[in-house]
Amino acid sequence: MTDSLDRLYQQVLSAKNADPSVSRTARLLRAGRGKMAKKMAEEAVEVVIDAMNGDRHAVVRESADLLYNLVVLWVASDLRPEDVWKEMRRREELMGIAEKLPKHSGESNLRRKVVLLDARRSRKRR
Repeated sequence: MTDSLDRLYQQVLSAKNADPSVSRTARLLRAGRGKMAKKMAEEAVEVVIDAMNGDRHAVVRESADLLYNLVVLWVASDLRPEDVWKEMRRREELMGIAEKLPKHSGESNLRRKVVLLDARRSRKRR
């Protein structure tokens, strides 16, 4: 799997200089991290909904979209896949590969406050 994400990362990285009129990735990169974060959140919600509905094929498709948007966000944040793999190896050494670090692991001071993704106020729909 890391092969696929590494290849995707290289393609997204090369799209930074692509023409946004022909590259969706270039448009997304130019839209800013707020837009990228919103797209990623949308995809995550779609994965959850499809999983709850038991739609295996939709979960696969939406998971691929989620990974794409994650990689775009990595590129915009100047992160490399290797940065994430390194953190995963560190966590595996601490807790095992299939465990998430507990919130009280002493790293809670690394948590940050929630920020608005879009400064515009949304109107209530009637």
